Amino acid sequence: MKKVTVWILSLVLMTFFGFSHATASTARQEVDAVVIASFGTSYPEALKAILAIDKEMRKEFPEAEIKHAFTSNIIRGIWRKRADDTAWKKANPDTPAWLYEVKGPLSTFGELQEEGKKRVVVQTTHIYAGEEYLDLKAYVDAVAGIETLRAKWKPFSYMTLGRPALGKAGLHPEYHEDIEDAAKTLAGDVAKAKKMDAVLVYMGHGNDIFPTSAYAEFQKAMNKMYPEVTTIVGNVEGYPGLEEVEAALTHMKVTKVFMKPFMVVAGDHARNDMAGDEDDAWKRIFEKMGIKVTCELKGLGENPAWAKLYAKHAVDAVTVHTGK
Repeated sequence: MKKVTVWILSLVLMTFFGFSHATASTARQEVDAVVIASFGTSYPEALKAILAIDKEMRKEFPEAEIKHAFTSNIIRGIWRKRADDTAWKKANPDTPAWLYEVKGPLSTFGELQEEGKKRVVVQTTHIYAGEEYLDLKAYVDAVAGIETLRAKWKPFSYMTLGRPALGKAGLHPEYHEDIEDAAKTLAGDVAKAKKMDAVLVYMGHGNDIFPTSAYAEFQKAMNKMYPEVTTIVGNVEGYPGLEEVEAALTHMKVTKVFMKPFMVVAGDHARNDMAGDEDDAWKRIFEKMGIKVTCELKGLGENPAWAKLYAKHAVDAVTVHTGK
């Protein structure tokens, strides 16, 4: 009887995992194009993060066309000017050619329609489901919702949007699971802080007109998962902010801090607001508190494990949308 029970259990497990693998594999075949939608960056050295996400997305969708869209008008304008700057291009020969013509989401969708791509997944590189994510979602929902009298003239068979790194409101999956998955990718940062005997401080972007409690919950998840090192998260905008970080450091009588941007790319905020030499930079403020500060200018996207989160969320989005 025991042998029969074990055999049945093994069969069930094999069937379950085999089905899960087949489902994800089928979902990948249901995609003609993937749009990686980022705020963008003008710093060539910060592009490593976006290119790392690109690499992971190509692994998940080897047959699909991969395109990038920058939501920032200013960033796109900077790259347009560089396209005609021979000296700049000569000094930065490794810059991907697509950057000089990078478009916004709507223009990218139009380009895909012209190319005849009918099944599209858009993957945001946002950290949490805040203002910019909802703006992008509005674009996707509007285009996906276009109906024509004849189905064959619909711009896209389907267009779906992958959730941010820290998830979004909903039951499947719950955002708590995404927060835990995100925390699991950052063991390397914890190890570096532990080696320095320092508190790990992340500077996020946040938002001052939208709830940012996901950052506080992420901090809680980090401290529960890695109790050997204290993690503090603060934002440039919104709660928790610099004031909360300063209060925590003072209360704990911290003497050493290892600080990183809690942003996909280590761009302007990381290089100026976090690690800059101006008096209002977080590094300078903490140093004036008598704290030794070590900054690492690496965006989250440069971490392959974090980059994989977005690729996984893209697969999930297709699986849910198509039911395959």
